[in-house]
Amino acid sequence: MVRLEISWDEYERRLQALREVMAERKYDAMLVTNGVSIFYLSGFYHMVTERPAALLVPPDGKPVFMGPLLEADHLRHQTPIVGEAYTYLDYPGEAHPIDLFAGWLTDLGYSKSTIGADNPAGAAGTMGYTGPPLNERLPDARLVKADDILWEMRLCKSEEEIGLIRESAKWGNLAHTLLQEYTAPGLWDVEVQLQATLEATSVMKKTLGPDYESIRGGNPCSAGFRGQVGWKSAMPHSIGVGKMIEEGDVLVTGAGADIGGYYSELERTMIVGYPTAKQTRLFNVMVKAQEAAIETLGPGVRCADVDKAANRVLHDAGYGELVRHHTGHGIGLQGHEPPWLDQGNQMELKPGMVVSIEPGIYELGYAGFRHSDTALITGDRYELITYYPRDIEALTIT
Repeated sequence: MVRLEISWDEYERRLQALREVMAERKYDAMLVTNGVSIFYLSGFYHMVTERPAALLVPPDGKPVFMGPLLEADHLRHQTPIVGEAYTYLDYPGEAHPIDLFAGWLTDLGYSKSTIGADNPAGAAGTMGYTGPPLNERLPDARLVKADDILWEMRLCKSEEEIGLIRESAKWGNLAHTLLQEYTAPGLWDVEVQLQATLEATSVMKKTLGPDYESIRGGNPCSAGFRGQVGWKSAMPHSIGVGKMIEEGDVLVTGAGADIGGYYSELERTMIVGYPTAKQTRLFNVMVKAQEAAIETLGPGVRCADVDKAANRVLHDAGYGELVRHHTGHGIGLQGHEPPWLDQGNQMELKPGMVVSIEPGIYELGYAGFRHSDTALITGDRYELITYYPRDIEALTIT
């Protein structure tokens, strides 16, 4: 049976690993305010808004939630990992949430403690939030910035995490298949995206059954273009485009699925109509750069060397000035997370790391060319988790 979420045993192991680092650094507790990190430690996912929320991890016992009542209502439904919940009605409130946090930490015995924190201010500060820093409200406590701990913990994925990413790749593959099947001249890219996303999501839900739910909300399974259609395909982080798909357009796609809060990344360059000589040349150079990056992967390889391998191909072909970003990044709970496959990053790849491989070239006013595949670093080399065709023949729409 396919696992669709992280087990409670794994969440307990994560808490234990965090506590071991806390003990090494002599922290009396750890305060976590990042929403994704709270989910990583507890299985509790909430909407991060202007309302401050935090998870307090003591040296033993269950973590404590502090945050808005409307989010705590979800808590018991989602996880048994969290113990007490201290809540306020809303922000800014008659008593500011940070003042309440300080009072609750005092009541719990931490007013004079050393507390590691991903954000010593006590709040993420999103959506117009303002407020006093928590460390000012706890003058006798020592709040130490320690956001590196959780990023380090998340670098190498467990077998359970890898299993969820594999399942995500399977459904991303279906979504992309439908996207390519429905793409045709005269259609708006948004229409194609919605059609492929709806059908892929429906098939995925029917196949996985009643136990499947999307952790993040939104589209559980999706594929689309993000506006990278025609001349706008040369803008890697394009948002949208008003034009219809036309014969001769280059399209850059993206597909994936939310499985237990984890994601894979699959992107392809498609061409509408028979490719021109220039389109073929740029497409093939991009593929060679991606292949060079993939073949460089392995444990002990520096992230910088993967980026340099791809860039070497692009520069040697005379397209170095068309590079707009590094070769890839980590992926898992977030679409972008460490490690960064960047020429300035000397970190070594380790077994269990999962990364995207996506070198691209972009000629403004003309077109952009990028494939992205999700790769797992293994004990000896690598494994590609995504598996959609990458050749120009397979990606030509006629």
